[in-house]
Amino acid sequence: MFSKILIANRGEIACRVIRTARKMGVRTVAVYSDADAKSLHVEMADEAVHIGPPSVGESYLRGDRIVAAALSTGAQAIHPGYGFLSENPDFVDQVVAAGLTFIGPSAASIRAMGLKDAAKRLMEKAGVPVVPGYHGEAQEIVLLASKAREIGYPVLIKARAGGGGKGMRRVEHPDDFSEALSSARREAKAAFGDDRVLVEKYVDKPRHIEVQVFGDNFGNAVHLYERDCSAQRRHQKVIEEAPAPGMTPALRKAMTEAAVKAAKAIGYSGAGTIEFIVDASQGLKPDRFWFMEMNTRLQVEHPVTEMVTGTDLVEWQLRVASGEKLPKTQSEIALTGHALEARIYAEDASKGFLPATGTLHHLKFPEAAPEGATMRVETGVRTGDAISPYYDPMIAKLVVHAKDRLAALEALGAALARTEIAGSTVNTGFLAALAADPDFCAGDVDTGLIGRHQAALTGVAPPTGEIVSAAALAASGAAALPLSNDPWSSLSGYAHFHGVARRTRLKFGETDILAKVSVRPDGRFQVALDAPYDSTNSHDFRAAPRLARWPGHITVFEGAVGYTFAVPDPLARSDEAAAASGSLRAPMPGLVKLVRVAKGDAVIKGQPLLILEAMKMEHTIAAPHDGVVAEVATEGAQVTDGTVLVRFVEEQNA
Repeated sequence: MFSKILIANRGEIACRVIRTARKMGVRTVAVYSDADAKSLHVEMADEAVHIGPPSVGESYLRGDRIVAAALSTGAQAIHPGYGFLSENPDFVDQVVAAGLTFIGPSAASIRAMGLKDAAKRLMEKAGVPVVPGYHGEAQEIVLLASKAREIGYPVLIKARAGGGGKGMRRVEHPDDFSEALSSARREAKAAFGDDRVLVEKYVDKPRHIEVQVFGDNFGNAVHLYERDCSAQRRHQKVIEEAPAPGMTPALRKAMTEAAVKAAKAIGYSGAGTIEFIVDASQGLKPDRFWFMEMNTRLQVEHPVTEMVTGTDLVEWQLRVASGEKLPKTQSEIALTGHALEARIYAEDASKGFLPATGTLHHLKFPEAAPEGATMRVETGVRTGDAISPYYDPMIAKLVVHAKDRLAALEALGAALARTEIAGSTVNTGFLAALAADPDFCAGDVDTGLIGRHQAALTGVAPPTGEIVSAAALAASGAAALPLSNDPWSSLSGYAHFHGVARRTRLKFGETDILAKVSVRPDGRFQVALDAPYDSTNSHDFRAAPRLARWPGHITVFEGAVGYTFAVPDPLARSDEAAAASGSLRAPMPGLVKLVRVAKGDAVIKGQPLLILEAMKMEHTIAAPHDGVVAEVATEGAQVTDGTVLVRFVEEQNA
């Protein structure tokens, strides 16, 4: 076994690997960029080496610096985590050439499966079913459009390199093919450095079911059953589970056998995932699944497999890479209970899952699992950490395990309802709504479920009078309120303004709220709210409201939803005139990838104006109203959150 390894990654996966390495007595070396100098994975590791500025191209994708860090610290092996260099065969070659061990498959295996088109041709030869489509080398638009017509619309354009939903576009009609192809190519080029694509038949009711496989260097390969990852938004996974709901013995046997066959076809060693698309339009049948791709690394969702099989896949990775045989044979791997993983992101679900940034002023996860369940929280952040625009906005993975799917769903909902995050917009309310969705609960899930139910899943009810009252009371200074939770134990019978109603102003979104807080003779506080609430509430708060105070704001938690109120500084002078209503500002930091209008152009509401690339995804910025463009950002410009992208001619001058 290794005595010291380097982890060529960051965030929650780096922390995850460190925990297992520590359990095994293996010392760890972290690497970090300028943006991660004080991050959790750096704090947890035994040693840490700086590798560059925040940009991934100058830090986490610099294989030479990572190898040099391993050599300088005496590490014997490198664990790549997932993302970054984890599926880069050239990096594996660098590691091996330096006399180090790569904790993962060989460069040859990664190359064999790294490009979707080549991988599918290889799988066809191995007798593994593949989805109908064009997987050839030619990339001329005329040819691709012709192949799309032959396959039959709708089709799916997919980047042949990489994954994570990047470089992927669904096309419903031939007239939309050219634009979708251009967009997919740009996104693929930015994310993977390769703009080549393949075109496949879009399955009407697709289920995304994958099989965890594991091989060693002695020719052994096993599966650890399947995971269902069909709950997706923008082709990215949201809630994953194991086993797949509705799985039949016949389909499981066919899929797991095909997965092991695929792994053995390339002499695979280490952890890998064979991803299949399943046509669920007529139920789950053994002749209605096709190979999509292989991820030659550990998956983000691997914890659900660990929980239903009682294994530690990172430990398996270290053991196999150090030369040991697989810890278990196929007959020794049992499937027990049901597990679900919810990915908690800094994003605004109500605005098309727009990535968010911010500082996590308050971060609290459940201290214990709901009754009858076990739980784990995989995270790489702490209270006070910032969500950076440079990396994936994942905050944590909340994973639960129970005796069956219904119990696991109940446990997940309960855990989400006790998760508190303030300082950035997060998707916990959306996740809780999805976990309670009738179709999802019934196991009637496919990759289009979130899209069909998006309005219901992402809509948030406005705060009730009780929620607003709790925020007003906290903002009023009615008691000595700490900057964290539970200020309510000292409320009864004390206030420094007895007999005087205190006026408090709040702002929720664009709504201004005026409240009057006073003390009743019985010692309870009374909160009177003006329009739009127009109510008076007396609260003794025997059940203490869950809230967090952070600079200039108060967040009140109701279930899995956090309602954030701005608390205006009465001494600050507002300058509303400077908030140009005729301006369209960047919703997040990013790169202006493509500008579609020019100064003087007349535009209509909803018309695409430019494309902003942020967090390796393209976001179309559309006109909020009709108008004439007075000024527009320069193509290629790097902008920050709030930068004016488009300024419109003032109405009186239009």
